[in-house]
Amino acid sequence: MPKGGPASHIYFSQRLRLHYVDWGNNDAPPMIMIHGGRDHCRNWDWVAEELRKDYHIIAPDLRGHGDSQWMIGGSYSQVDYVYDIAQLLDQKKMTPVTIIGHSLGGSIALTYSGLYPENITKLVAIEGMGPPPAMIKDRLAMSTHERLRGWVDELRTLSGRTPRRYQSLEEALHRMQTENPHLTADQARHLTTHGSNQNEDGTYSWKFDNYVRSFSPVGLPFEQTYELYGRIQCPTLLVRGTESWATDPSTDGRADHFKHVSVANVAGAGHWVHHDQLDEFLKLIRDFLKD
Repeated sequence: MPKGGPASHIYFSQRLRLHYVDWGNNDAPPMIMIHGGRDHCRNWDWVAEELRKDYHIIAPDLRGHGDSQWMIGGSYSQVDYVYDIAQLLDQKKMTPVTIIGHSLGGSIALTYSGLYPENITKLVAIEGMGPPPAMIKDRLAMSTHERLRGWVDELRTLSGRTPRRYQSLEEALHRMQTENPHLTADQARHLTTHGSNQNEDGTYSWKFDNYVRSFSPVGLPFEQTYELYGRIQCPTLLVRGTESWATDPSTDGRADHFKHVSVANVAGAGHWVHHDQLDEFLKLIRDFLKD
């Protein structure tokens, strides 16, 4: 576990009480790290520990995740996540900024960078481009009523889903290791400790809201998302694990939408590249940031 961890802070966005951590070094260039779905800000600790001497790093808990407030209702839309990041960076006066995002956080980072290209120095997205093109094609083949009814059914199911209670932290840790077998024992324990709460009866539950499992059926069409990619002006690094479900953006056509892009496929890594191959990821990042 990294030593000398960050300080916790609170900010407000759309009346929600949201949490972020700050690694200090306020006079250094700003950097924000955005976690993925059902994750939390402390998943960046190993990366932040290595970069904190060169950057002023903050890492938020997205709404419904970690120590941030759960929203009222069940629609966690990407545009609201993007607003929260815009609000945090505006309140902290931390632009221009370097962004590193993973999965959902990578998607948020890409969207924000397309909206505010003048605010971004460099951008790293780890598997943050959403479903592969083949999956997008299947989704587009669905009729509007099929997509919306599917969402209604999913939310109704989630409304009856109570947070799972693990009898011990060790049991929750085992679940974490099952989700990502690449994790070391120390990584799994750190992520489990910071990603769970102990309930009053002594059991443990994950911090995230079960409603974050559902994706809004309405949002930016894919062609408009690609248009935003084309507005990004800064150097962009797209990172993918070769053992992940994600496809290579340099061969599936998605990298073509960027002006200044490079793609890195990391061997021996799944979806969580920054955990699965930390040393290789750090080397990639340092090489990318020093240019």
